[in-house]
Amino acid sequence: MAENKTKPTRASVDRFINAVKDEQTRRDCKRLIEIMKAVSGEAPTMWGPAIVGFGQYHYKYASGREGDSLRIGFSPRKTNISVYMLGGLSLAEAALKKLGKFKTGGGCLYIKRLSDVDETQLVKMPETSFHSQDPTR
Repeated sequence: MAENKTKPTRASVDRFINAVKDEQTRRDCKRLIEIMKAVSGEAPTMWGPAIVGFGQYHYKYASGREGDSLRIGFSPRKTNISVYMLGGLSLAEAALKKLGKFKTGGGCLYIKRLSDVDETQLVKMPETSFHSQDPTR
């Protein structure tokens, strides 16, 4: 079986965020770190070269595939910030209805700017996800 490419690394989260070229995106990422750190009680960790993650869980599918993944996290991409949550967006349906301007795809939330969304609802989403049980069990 193929090994996961996205794993925790020792790379500097601060260095990664400070290298984000767009100033507003950089500020939004720093705010997401504050939010996710408060929600999780965990320090941020780089997962692979471009994902900031908080906490981790071990999964095992019926197929036998297993590995470790982050519980919540985000990645500043070229056109938006991708937000990742354990269990995808299924646990956050109520908050999504009140969130504001966003897109979804592949179980991820895509936000252009934090100012486009209701931060109260945004906090509820990773909070619910972080404290949920592993959905693969």
